[in-house]
Amino acid sequence: MPRRVLQGTVVSDAADKTVVVSVQRRVSHPVYKKFITRSKKYMAHDEGNSAKKGDVVQIQECRPHSKHKSWEVVTGAEAKSKE
Repeated sequence: MPRRVLQGTVVSDAADKTVVVSVQRRVSHPVYKKFITRSKKYMAHDEGNSAKKGDVVQIQECRPHSKHKSWEVVTGAEAKSKE
């Protein structure tokens, strides 16, 4: 089964080897039929501490690294080497 890949913005990089990524999606309101923005924050594993606050990164599902962290950062060269 393929792993899900999401794209979002890093909102925190204070922890070691961990970043918090905010992912936004647009959904249609059930009554008013207008598009509204929903966001969710994911904790992702960043082995090299390469992602900084404000960066746009892609994250993919992985095995759980901790209680809240079951996503990992994949960007550029890292994404190509994993495939």
